[in-house]
Amino acid sequence: MKRLILLLFSSFLIGLTAQSQVVNNETEKQLPLEIVNDPYVFVDRANMEKSAAYEQIAPNYFTKQVNIDNAGNNVVGDAANEPSLAIDPTNPQRIVMGWRQFDNINSNFRQAGYGYSTNGGYNWKFPGVLEPGNFRSDPVLDFDNQGNFYYNSLRGTLECDVFAIRDGGVTWGMPVPANGGDKQWMTIDKTGGPSAGHNYSYWNKTFTTCSGAFTRSTDDAMSFEACENVPSDPFWGTLTVDTDANLYLVGTNSSQQGDILVLKSTNAKDPNSTVTFGSPTFVDLDGSLGVQDAINPQGLKGQLWIDIDRSGGPGRDNVYVLGSVERASSSDPADVMFAKSTDGGVSFSPPVRINTDVGEEAHQWFGTMSVAPNGRIDIVWLDTRGAPAGTFQSVLYYSFSEDQGTSWSENIPISYPFNPKIGYPQQQKMGDYFDMKSDNEYAHVAWCATFTGGQDVYYTKISPQGTLDVLENSLLSESFMIVPNPVRTEATIRFNASGKTEVRIYDVLGREIALLVATDTEGLQQLIWNRSDKQGSLVKAGVYFVKVVSNGKMATKKMVIL
Repeated sequence: MKRLILLLFSSFLIGLTAQSQVVNNETEKQLPLEIVNDPYVFVDRANMEKSAAYEQIAPNYFTKQVNIDNAGNNVVGDAANEPSLAIDPTNPQRIVMGWRQFDNINSNFRQAGYGYSTNGGYNWKFPGVLEPGNFRSDPVLDFDNQGNFYYNSLRGTLECDVFAIRDGGVTWGMPVPANGGDKQWMTIDKTGGPSAGHNYSYWNKTFTTCSGAFTRSTDDAMSFEACENVPSDPFWGTLTVDTDANLYLVGTNSSQQGDILVLKSTNAKDPNSTVTFGSPTFVDLDGSLGVQDAINPQGLKGQLWIDIDRSGGPGRDNVYVLGSVERASSSDPADVMFAKSTDGGVSFSPPVRINTDVGEEAHQWFGTMSVAPNGRIDIVWLDTRGAPAGTFQSVLYYSFSEDQGTSWSENIPISYPFNPKIGYPQQQKMGDYFDMKSDNEYAHVAWCATFTGGQDVYYTKISPQGTLDVLENSLLSESFMIVPNPVRTEATIRFNASGKTEVRIYDVLGREIALLVATDTEGLQQLIWNRSDKQGSLVKAGVYFVKVVSNGKMATKKMVIL
C-alpha cells in the first residue's frame, strides 16, 4: 500500500511541476492526495438500486441519514464522506451539510454534495451536487451572524472556491475563487463587531497553487486576498475566533514532524492590515496525528481541532485543542487527547485523555470538538474498544464538560457498531474528518458510517441533558418524576395519564430494556421499577431513560442506576 501511495505521489508531483505549483517533498505531508484520476461519468441516481435509509432514535439523541434520494431512501452503490455542517443562528431549525459525493464507488471522481433540513435535522433533502460534473473535494461549511451559509470546496487543480447562500433559501451563488489548497479549513468571524463576517482559511502548503497557506476575505466572501505565509507552515488543523476577534489556528508543524502548534493573529480583524501571526506555541498532546493506518489506509485518523470558550463565564476566551493522536508515552494507536490554555494561547495545560477505555489496543479516531455559547465542551469520536478481535468495528462515542475541561461526563456510546472498511470508493478511506457544532442545548454532529453497507453521511443531534425537543410533546412535564434518582435498588415513577398509556425503559443506545405498563388509564399514576429487564435480570449500572407515552403525547427523563 505504501508503495502505491508513493507512486501516486510521484505522478502527482510531475503534474504539479508542469503547472509551476509549489511543492514540498516532506514525507509526512503526502496525504491526503486530492487528484483527478478517474473521468466523470454521469450516473442516473433515480435508476440506481434503493434501500431503506438509516435512522436511529433514542431518548437523548437521534441520527438521520442525509445523502438520500427524493423519496428519503438510501441509494445503493454510491458513497459519501468528509461531511461538514452549519446551523443558521437566526433560525436554528435550518441546517446545511456538505460532503464528498461519489456517485459510483467504482470511480474516484467526486463532487460537492449538500443537503439541508428546515426542522432541526429531523428530515433532510439532498437536492444534488454543486456544479454537476465538476471534481470537488474537502467541503467545509460555516455561517455568519446574518444567517448566510458558506461552502468552501477544493477543485482538482488544488484551488478552492467559496459558494454562498445569501437569499435565505437553498440557492447557492456562483463560486468565488478563494486561493487555497489541500487540506483547507475555513472559519467566519461571528463576534458581531467591525470584523464580523471576515472569512479565514488556511491549508497544507505542500499542496497549493500559490506561495502561501492562508487567505482572508473582508467583504463577506465576495473576494479573497492574496495568499500569505504562516510561520512553521502548519497543516491538518482548524481555525477559530475569540470574543475579541483574535484569530487562532492549530496544525502539525511542517519542520518538526508530529509537533502540534497553535498560532494567533491579533490583527486579522483589521481589514487595512496585512495578517501576521505571533510565534507558534507548542501544544503537548502526548503524540502526533496518525496517517496511513490500516483503519483508514489512505487517510488520517482525524485532524486537529481548536475552539474558544465564548460564554462570558469563568472560562471566557479559554483556548481548547483536541486531536486523535498516536501516543508517544505508550503503544496506543489512537487516543482522543485534550489540552487547554487560560492565557490566550501563550501556554497549554498537560494533555488529558478523554476516552476511558482500559488497554492500549483500541483506536479512538476522528476525534472532533466544538464549544457551545454557554462554554460546554462537546467531543465525539469513533471507538473500537468493543470490536471483535481482528476487526475495526467502530462506535460513535460522546463526552462533554461543563467546567472548562476540568472534569468530563462518562463516555457515552451513541451508535451501533459498524465496519468502517466496507463500501470504500477507490480512494480507500472514510475521509479525513467529521464536523460538529454546539449550541446551549445540543451537540450537532456530521459524520460518516456504513450502516447500509456503504459509506453514507449522517446527522446526529445529541442532548447532554438527556431529552430532545423533537421527540417530546408538552405532556406530563410537571407531574412526571423519578424518585430517587440516581437509583440503587428501585425507582418510583410518577406521571399523569390520559387514555392509552405505555411506560418503557431504554438504554443509551435506544434499545428497549423493559416495558413497565401498556394499558388505558386516567389520572395520576405511580409505578415501582425494581431494575429488572425483560428477562427478569437486574440491569447494570449506567444511564437509562424512562419514556412515557399517553394519549399520543410523550415525555422522556434520564435515570442513573448506581
